[in-house]
Amino acid sequence: MEKMQSLEGFYQSKFDRVPENIRNGVGHFNVFKIDEYIGKHTKPVVYSRKDYFKITLIIGKNRIHYADKVIEIKKQALFFTNPQIPYKFEWIDDYKAGFFCVFTASFFHHFGNLNDYEVFKPNAIPVFELTDKQLEEIEQVYLKMQDGLDSDYEHKYDLLRNLVFDLLHYTHRMKTASKVEKQQTNAAQRITHMFLELLERQFPIEDVRQRISFRSPCEFADQLSVHVNHLNRAVKVTTEKTTSMIIAERLLQEAKILLRHTEWNVSEIAYSLGFKETTHFNNFFKKMMQMAPIRFREVNEGGISR
Repeated sequence: MEKMQSLEGFYQSKFDRVPENIRNGVGHFNVFKIDEYIGKHTKPVVYSRKDYFKITLIIGKNRIHYADKVIEIKKQALFFTNPQIPYKFEWIDDYKAGFFCVFTASFFHHFGNLNDYEVFKPNAIPVFELTDKQLEEIEQVYLKMQDGLDSDYEHKYDLLRNLVFDLLHYTHRMKTASKVEKQQTNAAQRITHMFLELLERQFPIEDVRQRISFRSPCEFADQLSVHVNHLNRAVKVTTEKTTSMIIAERLLQEAKILLRHTEWNVSEIAYSLGFKETTHFNNFFKKMMQMAPIRFREVNEGGISR
């Protein structure tokens, strides 16, 4: 898997230049039209994490490699990406159109936490198929972004933030969207939120020497200064899953990413994921996937980045 692409690297690779003051105190925002962008810059998109957020309106058949999933877009969709999850696009027909905007977390400083939105969470499916009517409405949002960015309007950056929020709230209202995350108002929700944050803070794994610190419910409970039974009850009530299952699912997701998109051997992957013995990792993977890690890599060998 390629190293995380920086915002500067994005501009350098696609435009051979980096805008001035790209990391200024306001944060960064830009919007592009896909057909113009692809027409001039044909370098392939590599599977990697990016250190910026991106919302893409895709018009045309596309295959998205996102974390350990492959998602097919048949006609048109909105796609949300964040710095935590690696991805790449693969156009599968000649028609390519749409828009995308890129922005940094600092662009929303004091305006909300982007990671609180369902579409930017690690376990979310961040692709939303659109009807023709919805497509027209979303296109208008991007056209307003372009007009606002090109204008001399004094408060244009506030306008641009509001347009991004329009996209976020639009998808949260769609029937096919994930449930809008409820405001965390009780102790069970708060402790679950802290547990999920602590779990996700251990990822991504980008170096063979990197190793996660916490793998068991007891270890997470100790870090959160609560009894493990309290943590387990809170997580079960809030997510309808056990603490162990959520940990296992996140470990499996990262294992599949590393098997598909790195050339690390199974022992190195097992070590990075906190398994004391490679056999323990093999047994875990077989239980979750009904196949050995080596077999999974063979089946998905086309995804390995070389």
